[in-house]
Amino acid sequence: MKRPSEANLIYNWNLKGRRASLAPGIRFYDETLRDGIQGPSISDPSIESKLKILELEESLGIDCINLGLPGAGPRAVADVEALARRIVEGGMKIQPSCAARTHINDIRPIVEISQRVGIAIEVMAFLGTSPIRQYAEDWDLDRLLKFSGDAISFAYKEGLPVTFVTEDTVRSRPETLQPLFLNAIEQGARRLCLCDTVGHATPDGVRNLIWWTRNLIEGSGEEIGIDWHGHNDRGLGVCNTIFAAEFGADRVHGTALGIGERVGNAALDQILINFKLMGEIDNDLTNLVEWCETVSRACDWPVPQGYPVMGADAFRTATGVHAAAVIKAKRKGDHWLADRIYSGVPAGLFGKTQTIEIGHMSGLSNVAFWLEVNQVQSREGLPEHILSQAKSMNRVLADAEVFDIISAYAV
Repeated sequence: MKRPSEANLIYNWNLKGRRASLAPGIRFYDETLRDGIQGPSISDPSIESKLKILELEESLGIDCINLGLPGAGPRAVADVEALARRIVEGGMKIQPSCAARTHINDIRPIVEISQRVGIAIEVMAFLGTSPIRQYAEDWDLDRLLKFSGDAISFAYKEGLPVTFVTEDTVRSRPETLQPLFLNAIEQGARRLCLCDTVGHATPDGVRNLIWWTRNLIEGSGEEIGIDWHGHNDRGLGVCNTIFAAEFGADRVHGTALGIGERVGNAALDQILINFKLMGEIDNDLTNLVEWCETVSRACDWPVPQGYPVMGADAFRTATGVHAAAVIKAKRKGDHWLADRIYSGVPAGLFGKTQTIEIGHMSGLSNVAFWLEVNQVQSREGLPEHILSQAKSMNRVLADAEVFDIISAYAV
């Protein structure tokens, strides 16, 4: 019998009353090698690993990459230059950028690397603007205007594209942001980066800030892009980024596996997965798993078992009712069905498979299927014996444990 269409098998509430499609030409900006490696438990990767990460990002169609913060010291300068050279020598499409404080001494190394390598490197000039930061630093608005204006003007006159990055934008006052944004635009910034630096924002805050910024830009009469940079302190990093793209940000930031300071940044891998499943992008994500695994090894950051798609448990089940449904779909010879019956993300789309295992919540169908997959000939009483042993445990059995049970039963 022919399988019904996807629309007839999966009712999609996600499409009901949806706010809007993404901004035209939405672009993705990776912060793994800058903000990501600022995480307190993250190891700074070797240059060989960084080059591999860069190459994988190019294959994924990630548009922009932050190569690092050259103002941090000689190693950062050397790594940024090596990465920029690889982009030039490889004829890559990915666009390089570097972070810098709004200080000419931070921007000058970016200018020098750009000139030596022969590629424009976008300057992401950042400055804290929230009242709590101003109070701690004893900064007033005049000082902020001078810091940002001088730095942006210097980078612009050196011929580099500039984005003005306001740290903690979501907790900054509009009467502070307005003169800072307009001054940045006047001095040559072509993009404004709105930052949820401490993961404070909710989707309502994202909407309010982006709409306010869009109105300000329209009033300026200039063509200025909007970046969204979110952190995950409230667990809303990915969700807020999706909202940001729908509310008008045309470039969104993230890191592989969401690594970064405190609990991390918005996870760029999850953002790409969601936009792919939403039908908003057609990027080839074949290498997404390899990218995340490479970052995991290079940064000494283990992937949690239950992490979406990348985690070891993402497509495993030992629960009887769930496994039975997957097994029935597999028995039909329908991989599409088996990949979706108990999964909101098709494993096959990312080079993975649904796995049926045996544990204390399993049924006989789990055991029968496990025996078949592992090419173990069943015999009278064996499935029941395996299930009985599994029921006496408080967890899922490893394959080696199941084989031990089978060997002992043979005796």
